[in-house]
Amino acid sequence: MPITAIAITLMDLLTLPLVSLPWLLTLILLLLPILYIFFSLLNQKKNSSKRPPSPRRLPIIGNLHQLGEIPHHSLWKLSHKYGPIMLLQLGWTPTLVVSTPDLAKEVLRTHDLDCCTRPLSRGQRKLSYNFLDLAFSPYGEYWREMRKLCVIELFTNKRVQSFWYVRESEVSHLISTISRASPNPVDLSDLMFSLSNNVIGKIAFGTSHRGNQFEYGKLKDIIDDAMTLLSGFSASDFFPSIGGLLDVVTGLQWKLGRCFKNLDTFFEKVLEEHLDPARPKPQHEDIADVMLGLAKDRTTVIRLEKEHMKAVLLDIFLGAVDTSSVTMVWALAELVKNPRAMKKAQAEIRTHIGPKPMVPESELPNFKYLKLIVKETLRLHPPASLLIPHETIRDCKIGGYEIDVKTRVLVNAWAIGRDPKMWKDPEAFIPERFEGIGVDYKGQSFEFLPFGSGRRMCPGINMGIMSVEFTVANLLHCFDWKLPGGLKEEELNMEEEFGLNIRKKVPLKLVATKHNWEENK
Repeated sequence: MPITAIAITLMDLLTLPLVSLPWLLTLILLLLPILYIFFSLLNQKKNSSKRPPSPRRLPIIGNLHQLGEIPHHSLWKLSHKYGPIMLLQLGWTPTLVVSTPDLAKEVLRTHDLDCCTRPLSRGQRKLSYNFLDLAFSPYGEYWREMRKLCVIELFTNKRVQSFWYVRESEVSHLISTISRASPNPVDLSDLMFSLSNNVIGKIAFGTSHRGNQFEYGKLKDIIDDAMTLLSGFSASDFFPSIGGLLDVVTGLQWKLGRCFKNLDTFFEKVLEEHLDPARPKPQHEDIADVMLGLAKDRTTVIRLEKEHMKAVLLDIFLGAVDTSSVTMVWALAELVKNPRAMKKAQAEIRTHIGPKPMVPESELPNFKYLKLIVKETLRLHPPASLLIPHETIRDCKIGGYEIDVKTRVLVNAWAIGRDPKMWKDPEAFIPERFEGIGVDYKGQSFEFLPFGSGRRMCPGINMGIMSVEFTVANLLHCFDWKLPGGLKEEELNMEEEFGLNIRKKVPLKLVATKHNWEENK
């Protein structure tokens, strides 16, 4: 029976109301060996081309069992045994994993065009309105035009700087919230999420939505679900031919539908409010205003419809909120674990600013050590530890090995940041290591790739870094920080939780004391 016929048969079974779940599971177990053999034969090459090293595979699942709960950790450990370039078989998906700067450079620069598309993940397809966004859209004319439009209109330095009043207002609100809580511990994981959400809400939609409830749950839960669904690590992504059936059996289809409905309803409401003729003319344009203006522009190659705008809003909303909040939490966690670095940063900021209630955004260029702290945080805790997966669009040679078309490519940025050949004492938090070495975020330093490199590099770098530096500067300026309950620095839990962005597993709770300028004269 042809493979397409098998897939169609399985999908048709889902429409039969009398089919029981156990019967379906039995059928899946019977068909999987047949499909596995089929794809194994399909993937065999007639020539004897050189392949990267590969761990031993199990039937059907391949190397999936070796991913573990934290895949970038597991892949890092596997690379110690099999080398910095490995070819894994994740279900039916051939997956190349690279873990050194030189190999990352081959993937993201030398073979940038060969590796610049995205795998067609089911979760990403649904939430991005069939790949109408920028982050997950396959490489092609549409993606090129959409990136050009976003870079020129939405992510310029001028546009980012124009939202200074939003960041200032929300950070001021944050400082007041923390001050009221003292001397009780504050949950910085929760506060950083709320701050990022409110900042991005005003920048993208023109309004803050503190405490906003979606139809099916709270905002944070919706974003958590979305980031998990967008990670590309669901079972259906590794068994694409029976992905629809697996989504039903595992409950992913229901979860995906609920998440999409929540976000779509929210974005629809935002756009309708902006289109309302009775809406007061805003003092400042937000990103939704800009996109609606572009939709009226008949000279653009892409004629923006509502779904295009919703897809871009999804990228901005989810990417910026989660990435910024995660990075700020890791920065403060590392600083409280390393009091020397914290005191040095506070001295730099307080000496320059004096007893002013807030650090103005315009002063950020003067804080050299703060910038080193942010870089060191991103080295140890890159938000997307494996970057967003790439996929080859043609056969190519990487690291001297033959790589087939439609191979998924993972760049382990987390492992690269811990490469002992590139970084002395790589597990230690030492901001000074970045002093005078010219390593930046622009994708030219392949030992440091928190935002990727090449064509698929994150276009929102400036927005994210500005928000992180401004917030951390003010928290260090206004407060002295310590761990609660006599907890020692070495006892602070730094475990990670896997997702599209890597969060701190245990919320960061610290005690903040308003800095006393009189005592420190």
